Amino acid sequence: MIKHSSLYINGIWLQTKSTETFWAVNPSTEEPFAEFGVASAGDVDRAVSAATDAFPAWSASDKSTRSEALSRILEAYESRSEDLAIALATEMGAPIDLARNSQVLSGANHLRAFIKALDAFNFVETASEEVSGQNVLHEAVGVAGLITPWNWPLNQITLKVGAALAAGCTMVLKPSEVSPLSGQIFAEIIDAAGLPKGVFNLVHGDGATTGAALVAHPDIDVISFTGSTRAGIAISEAAAPSIKRVSLELGGKSPSLVFADAELEKAVKWTTNFCFNNSGQSCNAATRLLVERSVYDRAVEIAADVAQNIRVDEAARPGDHIGPLSSRTQFNKVQDCITRAINEGVKLVAGGAGRPEGKQRGFFAKPTVFADVTTEHSIFRDEVFGPVLAITPFDSEEQAVELANDTVYGLSAYIHTSDATRGRRVARQVRAGMVQLNGTSRAPGTPFGGYKQSGNGREGGRWGIEEFLEVKLVTGWPG
Repeated sequence: MIKHSSLYINGIWLQTKSTETFWAVNPSTEEPFAEFGVASAGDVDRAVSAATDAFPAWSASDKSTRSEALSRILEAYESRSEDLAIALATEMGAPIDLARNSQVLSGANHLRAFIKALDAFNFVETASEEVSGQNVLHEAVGVAGLITPWNWPLNQITLKVGAALAAGCTMVLKPSEVSPLSGQIFAEIIDAAGLPKGVFNLVHGDGATTGAALVAHPDIDVISFTGSTRAGIAISEAAAPSIKRVSLELGGKSPSLVFADAELEKAVKWTTNFCFNNSGQSCNAATRLLVERSVYDRAVEIAADVAQNIRVDEAARPGDHIGPLSSRTQFNKVQDCITRAINEGVKLVAGGAGRPEGKQRGFFAKPTVFADVTTEHSIFRDEVFGPVLAITPFDSEEQAVELANDTVYGLSAYIHTSDATRGRRVARQVRAGMVQLNGTSRAPGTPFGGYKQSGNGREGGRWGIEEFLEVKLVTGWPG
């Protein structure tokens, strides 16, 4: 087993002062492969102090300096693409082809989008056309604490680090303890890019010790967190005494609405595959399939067929299969959700509890589809975060919207219809931060985030940069 330096502070790799450690575990084999130290509150304080000392110079740097730094990071990132892909497959179970072509690629795309957004961003704006000398300045908030999840590690690291750097913030990053190796390599990328010392710092550890110390630290000015709604609530409470800014990207139970006039097979296959992508471990996964009743039975058949034909295999193997769930904790949670739905009498049409046939070890789950799901069933409401799809019929457009909005979450919604007017009308009525029509994709640099208990704030492009900026009005600004 490899033991890694667990801190990157002020441009130097260090060991933690604490003797507490944790192990990264390969979810395909259940074998530990790397050991990291848990950063103590004292270690976090060292990292925050380094970022605090670096803030005045970095926040005063011009756009070209920050843009050039982001370009160097992108170049170093692309040179380590294969290392990053292997790390993701090993630590959190992303199949190697998905890791290369989606997970790693998303990080590069975000960095490119931030470079473009930064170059176009106006940090000094005229506030009034009627009164001269009224200007608004956009200034870096301060030191940022960045806490990232295990399911799309590089996607979230680049969304947070890229935006904070562009805004002029210095930072301390705490990657998930489930996926620490990709965060470790990202810190090596930063080191290779030659950022000024203290601008970027990394601490490894768990939420209870390291994360809590970062959130509560009085010299952290903004927290950007991606993870569960439960953890987001706890972070908001811990940050409240210092009134620090908190940006949250949390859970989801996103609906995919399929109307009878849609291309049925295409819409249902798209939804089902998207639900199962990354083993269902995406906050914006289309996990509720709402189908107009006249085509409902056929939609259930299509979804069940897709599920039954999805391969489940080890992450290191090439192919379009899905891999394991990220950890034993996640495996147990998904199994509990499936078992609860079965005990509630929900109609199981594919998959079910337990590992797929031939998988005696590894955190593998069966691609699972439930039909005739009602609003009373737990599977309609609970975020499973696994390869589990719930299908519900509707009889009218009004009912479809009502069902779509009948959730505490509001991250994404997906609408399938050949009626453009209906598509626009329903898109305005669903309470979600992102709506995609007929399987269209989101472009890099567009805002990512949700309504209600899916969080607050937005990531990506100029919207992501704005999360790390203060707005200052200055009157009498010289012309």
